[in-house]
Amino acid sequence: MKRRNKDTCIVISGESGAGKTEASKYIMQYIAAITNPGQRAEVERVKNMLLKSNCVLEAFGNAKTNRNDNSSRFGKYMDINFDFKGDPIGGHINNYLLEKSRVIFQQEGERSFHSFYQVCVCVCVSVYVCVTRQTDATISWYTDQMGRGSVTSSIDDGADFKAVADAMKVIGFTADELQTVYKVLATILHLGNLTFGVDGDTTLIENSKVVAVIGDLLATKEENVEKALLYRTVATGRDVIDKQHTAQEASYGRDALAKAMYERMFCWIVGRINDVIEVKNYDAKVHGKNTVIGVLDIYGFEIFQNNSFEQFCINYCNEKLQQLFIQLVLRQEQEEYQREGIPWKHIDFFNNQIIVDLVELQHKGIFSVLDEACMNVGKVTDKVFLQGLNSKLVNHAHYTSRKLSPTDKSLEFDRDFRVRHYAGNVVYSVVGFIDKNKDTLFQDFKRLLYNSSNPVLKVMWPEGKLRITEVTKRPLTAATLFKNSMIALVENLACKEPYYVRCIKPNDVKSPLLFEHERCRHQVEYLGLLENVRVRRAGFANRQEYPRFLQRYKMISEFTWPNHDLPSEKEAVKKLLQGCGFEQDVAYGKTKVFIRTPRTLFCLEEQRTEMVGRIVLFLQKVWRGTIARMRYRRMRAAVVILRAYRRFKVKSYIKDVNHKFKNVRSMKDHGKHVKWPTPPKVLRRVDILAPLLFLWVFPCCFRWWAWMLIKDMTPEEKLRIRAKGATLEALKDQRPDLGLQRTWEGNYLLLKGGGYTFCVSQINRFHKAEDRAVLITDRHLYKMDPQKQYKPMKSIPLYNVTGISVSPGKDQLVVFHTKDSRDLVVCLKGMVPAGDSRIGELVGTLLRSHRTSTAIQNLSSTGGWWHLNWEGRARGNGWSGIGGTK
Repeated sequence: MKRRNKDTCIVISGESGAGKTEASKYIMQYIAAITNPGQRAEVERVKNMLLKSNCVLEAFGNAKTNRNDNSSRFGKYMDINFDFKGDPIGGHINNYLLEKSRVIFQQEGERSFHSFYQVCVCVCVSVYVCVTRQTDATISWYTDQMGRGSVTSSIDDGADFKAVADAMKVIGFTADELQTVYKVLATILHLGNLTFGVDGDTTLIENSKVVAVIGDLLATKEENVEKALLYRTVATGRDVIDKQHTAQEASYGRDALAKAMYERMFCWIVGRINDVIEVKNYDAKVHGKNTVIGVLDIYGFEIFQNNSFEQFCINYCNEKLQQLFIQLVLRQEQEEYQREGIPWKHIDFFNNQIIVDLVELQHKGIFSVLDEACMNVGKVTDKVFLQGLNSKLVNHAHYTSRKLSPTDKSLEFDRDFRVRHYAGNVVYSVVGFIDKNKDTLFQDFKRLLYNSSNPVLKVMWPEGKLRITEVTKRPLTAATLFKNSMIALVENLACKEPYYVRCIKPNDVKSPLLFEHERCRHQVEYLGLLENVRVRRAGFANRQEYPRFLQRYKMISEFTWPNHDLPSEKEAVKKLLQGCGFEQDVAYGKTKVFIRTPRTLFCLEEQRTEMVGRIVLFLQKVWRGTIARMRYRRMRAAVVILRAYRRFKVKSYIKDVNHKFKNVRSMKDHGKHVKWPTPPKVLRRVDILAPLLFLWVFPCCFRWWAWMLIKDMTPEEKLRIRAKGATLEALKDQRPDLGLQRTWEGNYLLLKGGGYTFCVSQINRFHKAEDRAVLITDRHLYKMDPQKQYKPMKSIPLYNVTGISVSPGKDQLVVFHTKDSRDLVVCLKGMVPAGDSRIGELVGTLLRSHRTSTAIQNLSSTGGWWHLNWEGRARGNGWSGIGGTK
């Protein structure tokens, strides 16, 4: 399936008890073991569901027969869906012809379905046991006919029940659904104990207490159950009447109800399993192609002591599957050799198409005769059906009866007929054929179960909602339904590539150690295996069309990889196989190449696997190079785009700057309030370095800025600006506050004559503070007494002042140094806001007064004091000095 990406199917065939069910289990276990190496949770869930479904279906569809302790009494075809990696993603189960008659009758030595015995033995608190207070299947006539309800040594009902209950929980059955299943089983067992009697013209239920139990189990009223069992509602036009059953009709209705309930429950279980395991939300365009492996596990060929309608249908099914095998393996293969021009000697085989036609042919087949008998008006018996067979099949080589062969004493008059199947002769009893084919169930039972308050039962019986007077079509007979399902099954299998598992039963006594050669030889013969071996041995193990073969193996040869230049694909295949040395093991047809032995195919696969690894490495190399080049082109394009974008952002930023500073000349503060726009990221670093570049490259800009600020000032304002500039130059970073932010008044005492005046405090020789005033003119420094109308107390010529000393702190202490070492020590105070310093103003005034005639000598520090020394000329007088003491 993975190699050729083609749907396949596995047909498991063999007699009853040959091991078909076990073979299907091995197949499922094998698929579960080799798939999902990545341990994906969803795939593991699906595999677990598929495996658990086998356990559940065996419990409800298998039974012990005289030939097999675990005989499948239904046909099962399971489709397993796989994703493109070969992991199972879901499935679907189709069931065929459940042998529901086994519910009410089993032959001697056989049992009913396993589920009845499991629920009786193990459900100690189940609804059935709670009502009956018993735990043995022998309490029901259905499961203990002639004392056959005991558990055999090969079956452990207790362990099986636990396994089935766990499996149903894993699959997803709810607790209510499980209880409903147990109630249906209990109802069927109780129906087996119902007996009917007659009181005059009235039919009665002899054990009426069972009716109450059944009503409780079915969640419906007791009187409704009793009415459905004893009466049949008949609609004649507009009138509706209740027709009472006879005791025989009531027994027939009871048995029909039991069979129908079990069949509906089984089909509902299969439907619930399909709801869980079916593939959901799978899109082939997204998830890849969905391939299928189908596994067919269906009942084998059966020959019992008493063969009835069910055995006839089962054997017909096996005839159809054998016909499929003949069609695909024996006939079509030989025809294909002849069609392709391969030398071939025809091998004869038995074609069972004549037997298939005997059963299903229109108007003359056994099924058609049976349906015709069922549709006749009036009372139709099984004898009438047998008479119809005798009249229409009188000359058929594979059919006979006692009337057609009067000397054959193995056949009973008006009861038996014999069909010569491919597996042997089988004698069928026509007793029950008509009733089983009609499969009649009164509508009253359907309405009863549909009107139940149990929602699960309502789902099982949807047709119960029909009104009594509503007219419906005649339902198809059981034979027609089974024939149609078999035809559909064969068509489904034919569209897939089939593989066969032939199960051979070694003996009839269920012994694992006994091998009966004659028994096995007979099975090998009628299964057509001898002819199959002859065809395979003389034929070819594998055949493929030239394009498909070349597509798969062309990488092996240098003449065909990656493409060939030969005249045709047939010539290319020949060249490839000759190069590998296989020309003696192949044959060339018109459209296909035929390979005789599997060994050649295995060698081709090994060489292909080796070359695929090299091709993958080469493709990876090319693809990685392609990805690298694509990545490089994207990166180069990104760089170009980024470069252009950066240029755009820089140009936009420059335009924004030009726009903002366009009219700064006409602004009152010459653009001081204008904020620079935020630069783009590419200019963030430039924005940090811009002030330094501005100072270094464009000092004239600062001169222009200064000129723009001072050009409109008054002379007094210019003198103050120069004084502040001198102070900043002399004491920058030396004191915390130089008073540059406030206006310098200069003449704080408002004395006539101008000059720089200010109040000070001085410590006299008695160590007391005295208020004084200081006046600095362009020639002298005067100390005055404010209490005597600012009378000068001391006059110091400025040329005699060698320097001043100030501290780096916030105090206002000033020392004027003189040449005669009679320094003046004062503390500035008053006339300014609290906390403001006037040291800067004093220093600036002195420096401004002597800027034109004095040069600052140096600025030194001693013990934390700063000393400002100068030398120069004033009015022709030269003076100089050094800083005084602390």
